Amino acid sequence: MADEYEILSLRPAEIVESLTGQFEGLVSKASWGETSLFFNPDLALTNGVYFCTIKEHDGANDKASALDRPGVFRLALGLPAECYERICGARPTRPPKGSVVATGHDFAQLDVVMPHPIYAWMGWIQVLNPSDETFASMQPLFVESYDLVLRKYERALGRNRRYSR
Repeated sequence: MADEYEILSLRPAEIVESLTGQFEGLVSKASWGETSLFFNPDLALTNGVYFCTIKEHDGANDKASALDRPGVFRLALGLPAECYERICGARPTRPPKGSVVATGHDFAQLDVVMPHPIYAWMGWIQVLNPSDETFASMQPLFVESYDLVLRKYERALGRNRRYSR
């Protein structure tokens, strides 16, 4: 069964390699079964600004995607509000702790771009085990997300400079 999921999708390491090769200044950080890509070109911030995450297991308050299935992982990406709304419709309200957003999606479905079960209210989307075709179709979304993190990084860097005097 694990092979079935792996055959249908890219592997997490391939996604990290593709994105870090395509977008300058991304730094990979792995912890707790999740790999996060941050924009932090000069390591000027402690972590940087989140670009995307790849999560390979359920968390205490995050079980909706059923990531504990063998070979299943989630690629999640933050988008500008207008981009998120163009793809998924209006952003849902923030769910109570331990709950998921109310969008009607089956968050455990493989290879479908959809709202993130926890962070959709912040403009995040997810896809479980993206196929080559789905990953390729997401390239404009990665570009929009990258532009967003560049702006967030500049704001954060400005704040750090202001407070470091």
